[in-house]
Amino acid sequence: MSDLQQEQKHPTLDFFKNNQKSVTGFLVILVVILGGYFGYMELYQKPRETKAADAMFTAENYFFQDSSNLVLNGDGANKGVLFIIKQYSGTKAANIAKFYAGISYFKLGNFNKSIEYLKDFSTEAKQIQAIAYGTLGDAYSELKKNTEALDYYKKAGTYFPEDEAISAEYLFREAQLQEVLGKNEEAVSIYKDIKAKYPKTEIGLNADKFIFKLKVQP
Repeated sequence: MSDLQQEQKHPTLDFFKNNQKSVTGFLVILVVILGGYFGYMELYQKPRETKAADAMFTAENYFFQDSSNLVLNGDGANKGVLFIIKQYSGTKAANIAKFYAGISYFKLGNFNKSIEYLKDFSTEAKQIQAIAYGTLGDAYSELKKNTEALDYYKKAGTYFPEDEAISAEYLFREAQLQEVLGKNEEAVSIYKDIKAKYPKTEIGLNADKFIFKLKVQP
């Protein structure tokens, strides 16, 4: 084997030999970054996650009791979700707290605040995300922002088709809003879609009735 062939055989080794100082410096920086990341997670973020989850316990109970003001602001002895969102920003509990805040503000009739928190919320739990989208549709509808409402109803109705009840419900709300806006053809199309995809739901079973009503209107 010639010297040239020998040199070409190990280009990676040659690179490290020629750039030893740069590579060593990079590895040192990488170790520092990784060490800092794991230190941040173990010494800072994990304790915050635990504290945030503990703080959420009472707020969640109030949420399921439909006590919206207590969900948001706490009861004096226990903090509400607004405190958790601010104090434990970036934690999983704070993210869920945004959902609770958005739903609670909607129930209290503060639709702008509901939109603010729900738009800042996201989850991989598809049923919960679909409900968040649907509530955004409701909030925009209450504010007479019909374009946004229709968009979110459609998003809620198509996000998790495996849940037939949720999907049919929000597509139904989209269709009803289309009716209110005088767009009967669009509403009929949605009702037919519900009938085809979710025939066993209550709305699917009654889809023909909704379609007939619109078709006989002058």
